[in-house]
Amino acid sequence: MKVLFDCHVAFQLAHGGQQIQIEQTKRALEAIGVEVEYLRWWDDTQRGDVLHHFGRLSETLIRLAQQKGMKVVLTELLGGMGARSPLALHAQWFVMRAMEICLPEMFTARMGWNSFRLADACIALTGWEAHLMRRMFRAPGERVQVLPNGVEEVFLAPGERRCGEWLVTTASILPVKRIVETARAAVVAETPYWVIGKPFAEDDAYYHEFLEIQRAHPRLVRYEGAVADRTALARIYREARGFVLLSCWETLSISALEAAACGCPLLLSKLPWAHTVFGDTVSYCPRTAGDAGIAAALRRFYDAAPQIPAPPRPLSWEEVGRKLRAIYKSLVVSAA
Repeated sequence: MKVLFDCHVAFQLAHGGQQIQIEQTKRALEAIGVEVEYLRWWDDTQRGDVLHHFGRLSETLIRLAQQKGMKVVLTELLGGMGARSPLALHAQWFVMRAMEICLPEMFTARMGWNSFRLADACIALTGWEAHLMRRMFRAPGERVQVLPNGVEEVFLAPGERRCGEWLVTTASILPVKRIVETARAAVVAETPYWVIGKPFAEDDAYYHEFLEIQRAHPRLVRYEGAVADRTALARIYREARGFVLLSCWETLSISALEAAACGCPLLLSKLPWAHTVFGDTVSYCPRTAGDAGIAAALRRFYDAAPQIPAPPRPLSWEEVGRKLRAIYKSLVVSAA
């Protein structure tokens, strides 16, 4: 069985969770004997049994792949849609149905809404995103599978948990992650805050706003860039006071899973994905909270962190690979 991986977002343009997801999934599958190649759009001799696209593939390409005898699997990240209110989601559902009725199919096909109904399998990272695929895009229920991201073995390895001084965020420094807002609130709450990550561009205004806060308050806000050494990062999680990620919207955060694997307490934005994955085992801050609200949440979390039990253990990437291989096999066998 050969699987072809495809993604329309170039890694060099947008480093982050999706790149990690794709690379780690490929390694995990190869480690258990699945042949995986990246789709070479220029190579008309390349063959495969399964086309796994990370993103939303057009209806035309799905049909073309299926005509070539390939099964098509979609993994779409629905973090933005998943953060919308029930009223906003209902309004969006109504508009989508009205457009499908009133507009030419040539126009609506460009939106890719029907892709979820045409694909042989749709992979959602959380139960909430699986619900959105079925509800918003009318994906057949039997074709929707929930398979979360995993973490590397270094984070699951036994290690001593020590509750230290710093609250830690591991993320790209972007407005959607609310790094600046969290840093400002940490200064107000006097909770030491360590940011690990990098911006998409060194001249980004939001990044420089964060650097100004850090330089003005070096005792409370720490920043030295990203940490490439995974063993060192696991040690940081195990020695952190807690992990904080207060994004405006988010899909299943790999960094949150890594911190959870190391037994680190979590403070997350109060969003459906987080409740679906972690339930009441982690702490939450309202997504709409301003600086004062974030500061209060940080203070409460900081004080309570030593008594907060460890979050549930996430899957390893090998476990993810084995579950994904079973999905691929079921599709290929059904076509035989």
